Amino acid sequence: MKMWSSFKKELILAARGFYFYVELGFAVVIMLVILFAIPENFSSTNTEYFYFNLPEQGREISKNSLLENDTDGKIEEVEIETGGKVYPAGLIVSDEQEIYIFESEEAVRELADSERNLGVVVELDENNELFYRYYLQGYESTRLKNLLSVLLNESTVVLEERINNQEVRTLTTGFEPITERKNTIPPLVAFSGSLMGMFVMAAYIFLDKKEGVIEAYAVTPSSVWRYLLSKVFVLLLTTVVSGLIIVIPVMGFSINYGLLLLLLLTTGFFASTLGLLIASFYDNMTKAFGVIYLLFFILMVPGIAYFIPGWDPFWVKIIPTYPILQGFKEIILPKGDIVYPLLTSAGFLAGGLVIFALTNIRFKRTLSV
Repeated sequence: MKMWSSFKKELILAARGFYFYVELGFAVVIMLVILFAIPENFSSTNTEYFYFNLPEQGREISKNSLLENDTDGKIEEVEIETGGKVYPAGLIVSDEQEIYIFESEEAVRELADSERNLGVVVELDENNELFYRYYLQGYESTRLKNLLSVLLNESTVVLEERINNQEVRTLTTGFEPITERKNTIPPLVAFSGSLMGMFVMAAYIFLDKKEGVIEAYAVTPSSVWRYLLSKVFVLLLTTVVSGLIIVIPVMGFSINYGLLLLLLLTTGFFASTLGLLIASFYDNMTKAFGVIYLLFFILMVPGIAYFIPGWDPFWVKIIPTYPILQGFKEIILPKGDIVYPLLTSAGFLAGGLVIFALTNIRFKRTLSV
């Protein structure tokens, strides 16, 4: 009963302050960005510049081969300006490429340099065979360069034979892909919901320290742990609400909200107790800002790995936000693993309890000094 009374008191006090609405307002902004600024799926269209230094018949054959993938089967006449010059070109547009065909090698070279796109000059070599010269940007990998040297300069018959001889093994089946919009939910929920609690909790404690609220517990029968836990409960409430604000409009009711709430509560508990621990060592936000900023930077690194699947070193996996992101992703996947979010929740609950116990000891020592 005392816990409930303390929680209501803290909730009323928090609702009168600024920080209570920061997390909720941030969640609303993120939800609007996901719905109206992030498309269902990103379309990646490559732009390439071509010049066919070939006899007239060869140019026509090359253009017609590119037109096979054009959306309307026609070459659009356009002009591109760069370096104070205007270059006429023919534009061929497909689902994956925009190909500009110019009348001079100079145009291809200038545009490849200024627009940072691939430039290709097609001509005949001494054996009257097609020869491709590329204008690259310098940051291309060796693998891409080798692929380009083989793809267009090797016989198509040889390439087809080698591709057909490649052994393809299906490791697993039954996966349903998710849209790019849904794929952005795990990091946004993790950082705006769970981890935002660390900053907000520290702000609450520093505000109470400034007003002498914490010192007052030294002369009252109320327990410090009850005061701290009531703060945590307020943060958990805003964490859950902000998380649902982001998830429901995008996912609807197609996911397991029981698992979502469990992971939000446990990770939010961990983040808020971490904020409590940080606040126990400092008197105000200014002094603690460096530590909080450093922690935020470290905790955001797995978010980078999340969007770059090829970059996933071992040391990133030991950062707490890594399992948080993977846990939320398993929840939104159509056939995601249920066990992983459960184990993640258990781990963060245990970690939060340990940090809370240490924080309680820290505050008691501070009050007794």
